[in-house]
Amino acid sequence: MRNDVIFHESKKYMPGGVNSPVRSYKNTGMTPPIIKSGKGAIIIDEEGKEYIDFVLAWGPMILGHSDRDVVKAIKEVSESAIAFGAPTELELAMAKFLCKNSENVEMIRMVNSGTEATMSAIKLARGYTKKNKIIKFAGCYHGHFDGFLVEAGSGVLTNGIPGSLGVPEDSIKNTLIAVYNDKDSVKSLFDKYGNDIAGVIIEPVAGNMGVIKAEEDFMNLLREECDKYGALLIFDEVMSGFRVSYEGAQKLFTAKPDLVTYAKIIGGGLPCGVYGGKKEIMECLSPVGEVYQAGTMSGNPIVMAAGLATLNKLRNNKEEYYEKIDSLGKLLEDGLLDIAKEKSIPLTINRYGGMLTIFFTTLKEVRNYEDVKTCDAEIFKKYFKHMIENGINIPPSQYEALFLSVAHTEDHINKFLEVFRNFNI
Repeated sequence: MRNDVIFHESKKYMPGGVNSPVRSYKNTGMTPPIIKSGKGAIIIDEEGKEYIDFVLAWGPMILGHSDRDVVKAIKEVSESAIAFGAPTELELAMAKFLCKNSENVEMIRMVNSGTEATMSAIKLARGYTKKNKIIKFAGCYHGHFDGFLVEAGSGVLTNGIPGSLGVPEDSIKNTLIAVYNDKDSVKSLFDKYGNDIAGVIIEPVAGNMGVIKAEEDFMNLLREECDKYGALLIFDEVMSGFRVSYEGAQKLFTAKPDLVTYAKIIGGGLPCGVYGGKKEIMECLSPVGEVYQAGTMSGNPIVMAAGLATLNKLRNNKEEYYEKIDSLGKLLEDGLLDIAKEKSIPLTINRYGGMLTIFFTTLKEVRNYEDVKTCDAEIFKKYFKHMIENGINIPPSQYEALFLSVAHTEDHINKFLEVFRNFNI
């Protein structure tokens, strides 16, 4: 069946025809391809058209699609275990892996998504500190929890929504907004509200306003202010965890978090999330402490199997895999910059490991949400349509990241560059 026929039919049964807004291609003027299968770095739509995939399920497929070892683990476990709502050895194995391989993580709690991980970490921070307010940063997206849908990134930016209907003012009255990489904005909030700030949540390498890395002195300031006022520093590594490096974004900074959230890669492509941190903080959670959080499918055995297969493969091959991804990323970045210079295309590229964003802006540096808003949306639309029509699958938003996997090759990068070379603004 044709992509447009399936998509039109889907609109009758799902809002906008999708289960996550950015998939709708709403602002591109195109019908999204309906994906049927994927292997390695290639995905195929219902019409049989192949694409080199630089979306990778929005980051999780770092090994490529349908990795043999991940598929094997899923098949083996599903023969005897699908769901119990009871403890399993697999969730213990996952907990031990994360505690041993994630700096500053002594205990963890499994959940089912990145949104669930971040919202639970906020609740825990409030319960631990007995304070109410949270600082987040304009352009950072931490999921669709009510308290985060203020100056959020990604789909909210793409669809031009300042927040979201259905979010009462009371739900966001304790959310304070600071400017990413702006120390003065953070200081002013702590000066005014410091005694009631439970925590600061940040994407240390942002991905939902495009890829932007926090600056070292900025992160040090966050750590200092949190220590001064007894607040918790929360790293949202839903996207960057096991992605920008094996150790995640924590490796990039001197300042260390009190709590960390993960998702995406740790589930091997299946729905998964986790938050973790110091034992003293984590033991505030029920059934040990008084902060209640629960989930019927948390620690699901099939998800744990897929996640462990992915994480063990990354650990066993980490030097080879991360060097390859970084090398391919540099090849792509350098090639794009050379072509843009030749063709006088205004762009700036931010890249960290296997995450990269092309910002169509005349700014030489993109440091925060205000910088991102200078991007030319019309150029992006033309670029997006050109790339998709020529078999390169990229995110349908200026405010997202491209992702690389170990399944990508130099030939895939060269094809991307070849297609981009034929793009005219």
